[in-house]
Amino acid sequence: MRTKSSPVTEPLSGRSDLIPGTGAPNLVQPGSGKKLPVSFYRTAAGAEPVRDWLKGLPENERIAIGRDIKAAEYGWPVGLPLCRPLGNGLWEVRTELPTRIARVIFSVYEGRMLLLHGFIKKQQKTPQSDINLARARKRRMEKAK
Repeated sequence: MRTKSSPVTEPLSGRSDLIPGTGAPNLVQPGSGKKLPVSFYRTAAGAEPVRDWLKGLPENERIAIGRDIKAAEYGWPVGLPLCRPLGNGLWEVRTELPTRIARVIFSVYEGRMLLLHGFIKKQQKTPQSDINLARARKRRMEKAK
């Protein structure tokens, strides 16, 4: 049973059975071709930080990031240049936008691609603060299990 303080995930679209222990709908349909279906990390308060971040971006950037996430979802496992491991179970989807670079950090959680944190990259190396935030969200999800 999910408590008010436990984070859950929310799928990109559609509804089906719930994934045990998460409260998130399982969207994998037989024969769908999805190897790693996507879910959004949800805070205890119900916020979905990655979804909110995406909604704040221009439509063309949302489409480009969504296309890359979809490529990982259907083609998993995927390596460079699309996905790069960050260590400790974290990966990043790397999207080249027309004038900047976007990253979405995720983990594989119960057979799903759990989107933990999204940001626009402003320096060569992925900032440690962004990795730490994603790592903390991953830990919260694992504790809530």
